[in-house]
Amino acid sequence: MAKLSLELQRYFFEEERQSHVKLADILALAGERLFGFLFVVLSLPSALPVPAPGYSIPFAIVIFLLAVQLICGAKRPWLPQGMMNGKMKLETVQGFIKAGIPWLQKIEAIARPRLSYICTSLPGRVILGCVIALMSISMMIPIPGTNTIPAMGIFITSFGLLEDDGAISLGGLFVSVVGASVSIGIVFFGVSILSQLKDWILSLLG
Repeated sequence: MAKLSLELQRYFFEEERQSHVKLADILALAGERLFGFLFVVLSLPSALPVPAPGYSIPFAIVIFLLAVQLICGAKRPWLPQGMMNGKMKLETVQGFIKAGIPWLQKIEAIARPRLSYICTSLPGRVILGCVIALMSISMMIPIPGTNTIPAMGIFITSFGLLEDDGAISLGGLFVSVVGASVSIGIVFFGVSILSQLKDWILSLLG
């Protein structure tokens, strides 16, 4: 299967599409990489340095449902038909994809199958699923600063899952730990230095 950035570029910019996009349409792109693909695509809008408001909570709910299924050992994701048929404007999705493709290309440049047991074994997938579930809960907190880094953790962890690259997934777990620390600090302490930590993480990934 072609690289994810090329698939998204082709599907959303090079082929004629209807004015609205359904989650079911995006799922059709996934092929055999269903869980990793969905986690990457759903976390992308909130993982961008300037996320679009209004999408973190609904997308985080879907991510959480998928993460629970990954933890339970499901081979294929299941979502309620209402979620599958939920629509977004094509222009909105194209905006997310256009902003996210450079990030995807950076990770694709270093991705390769390694430490694959982290992404393919049941224990490994359970651990990844638990972390993704916790980060999705952080994304649901309606407080500024509690969704970007956790979403980045999901994005990176899931890209490793997508490519069977355990090293990238481990990097995503590290970002997730940082994201959890930032979220806890914002919720319980509100320390201003946490915003500086967020900027530092973004500069490392940029």
